[in-house]
Amino acid sequence: MPLKKNLRQLLFWFLAFTLFVAVYQNMKGVEREKQIPYSEFKAKLRDRQITKVSVRPDLIRGELKEGDKKVIFKAIPMSDPKLIEDMETAGVTDFAAEADRGWIATFILNIGWILIFVFIWWFLFIRQAQMGGKQAMTFGKSKAKQQDLKKQKVTFKDVAGCDETKDELKDIVDYLKNPKKYQTLGGELPKGVLLYGPPGTGKTLLARAVAGEAGVPFFTSSGSEFVEMFVGVGASRVRDLFERAKKSAPAIIFLDELDAVGRSRFAGIGGGHDEREQTLNQMLVELDGFESKEGIILIGATNRPDVLDTALLRPGRFDRRINVPVPDIKGRLEILGVHSKKIKLTPDTDLNVIARHTPGFTGADLANIVNEAAIIAAKKEQKSVDLKDLEEAIEKNIAGPQRKSRIISESEKRVVAYHEAGHTLVAKSLPGCDPVHKVTIIPRGPALGYTLQMPLEDKYLTSKTDILNRLCVLLGGRAAEEIAIGEITTGAHDDLNKVTSYAQKMVMEFGMSEKIGLQSLKKDESEVFLGRDIMRQAGYSNETARIVDEEIKRIISDCYMKAKAALTGNRRALDAIANRLIENEVVDAAEIDSLIAAAKTPPAAAAA
Repeated sequence: MPLKKNLRQLLFWFLAFTLFVAVYQNMKGVEREKQIPYSEFKAKLRDRQITKVSVRPDLIRGELKEGDKKVIFKAIPMSDPKLIEDMETAGVTDFAAEADRGWIATFILNIGWILIFVFIWWFLFIRQAQMGGKQAMTFGKSKAKQQDLKKQKVTFKDVAGCDETKDELKDIVDYLKNPKKYQTLGGELPKGVLLYGPPGTGKTLLARAVAGEAGVPFFTSSGSEFVEMFVGVGASRVRDLFERAKKSAPAIIFLDELDAVGRSRFAGIGGGHDEREQTLNQMLVELDGFESKEGIILIGATNRPDVLDTALLRPGRFDRRINVPVPDIKGRLEILGVHSKKIKLTPDTDLNVIARHTPGFTGADLANIVNEAAIIAAKKEQKSVDLKDLEEAIEKNIAGPQRKSRIISESEKRVVAYHEAGHTLVAKSLPGCDPVHKVTIIPRGPALGYTLQMPLEDKYLTSKTDILNRLCVLLGGRAAEEIAIGEITTGAHDDLNKVTSYAQKMVMEFGMSEKIGLQSLKKDESEVFLGRDIMRQAGYSNETARIVDEEIKRIISDCYMKAKAALTGNRRALDAIANRLIENEVVDAAEIDSLIAAAKTPPAAAAA
């Protein structure tokens, strides 16, 4: 449609330009003609100065000689039966009759340029003003788009990694296809379905799959499209959206980023009459008001269900609240299988390895990994994507792209090598730690080096021992700097941030401190309501706060001493890993194990 519209506009302006040039040339030619009386025309004809004549009932045109010049003339004719005879006598060899143009042609040639000027003025000024007025009148219309399911049909076969979620949504599809089966038993169509979960887990894709399976009209919009600076516009757009869907019922309305318009009311900022709350109120009425909206299902998606208004979440509005979680190892394998169909993999590529190495990755992350691997393979001019390309894509997703061009001095390179060797050796020394997959001192993103640990399985619960081991591994880099270099650097600032955060949660949220006991001191992160929460209290005394600080410091100190003890007892292994990193920049899991085993062998036995 935009292409056809552009072609029509181009053709229109071309014709207008052609007409303008024609009128201009005609007017220009008229201006060059010299008008003479008929008597003068006859006199010059007798003097043989006329060389060319064109006769029309209302006008005579021609050429005459004035010295060495040729002048175009025109004259108003009179009744003269002997004109042809006189022209022959005067030796005019080129004379002809010209048909009468009629009053239409005369009108166009005389005032055509005026019409062109008026048209251009109307098009540039009046029409634009009218269009502005129409836009103002349609300001309250919904911007939702109706998807063409024939061109972009998505079904549940295109969605992987969330079988339980699909089972919940299949009920909605079955109701839309066979409503009588449920209505005979008194069942009613759910009015709303809320999909919530972390970003990238496939909430939008699931909504499209529901529409594709049900084969009903699908309207998509975003919560931010309803909220404008003018009060009442959002509510008007909500009404218009539901009216459009009602005309196409049964239909599905998909509202992405629902929290943009569905946040809790009375947050204290803007009072109770701001634009967002007006929009939310209208949405509440449309979902479950006096006027029933039969056959319309609203599917909302959000990453923040905790900030949504309670009136929006109650049964009768959002009857189903479905969690779309991060996929487990089985789900990740299925998602990788879906996305790997788009690229060419080597026959020996095992996607199970990639699924094991990507715990916590969402569907969007896995799709990005597959795409990045294809790009990496294309840069190498390979004909297919192999396992190394996929692993490189994982590391790029976790730590960022390699920065081999960064020049690091030998002294700093040694510090980074011992820092990463400290992380690695502590992780290998403590039981229960995630296996070390790789360690490198090649800069990636903001990091000068990193140690990559890959868990063997997904974990949904974390024990106190697991957290303490994690703290020891994070502090192993700083401990190695102190032991081997004799000086501490700023390289551990990110590790210290993570350590402090973990220790705070242990004490204040997880009940893992004997002095604090089984109580949660987590800070209230809800929105502040001015006038009620402006003087929000911490919820515990100053003495408790002092004990919390002491416990956090004690946990971190104990873990640091444990990490130092592990490195001091394996100093030869620490030096061996660091030296190999300085030499090769990258050490994999198998080589790490061999270096540690060689370091534990007594020097005499190794020599023998």
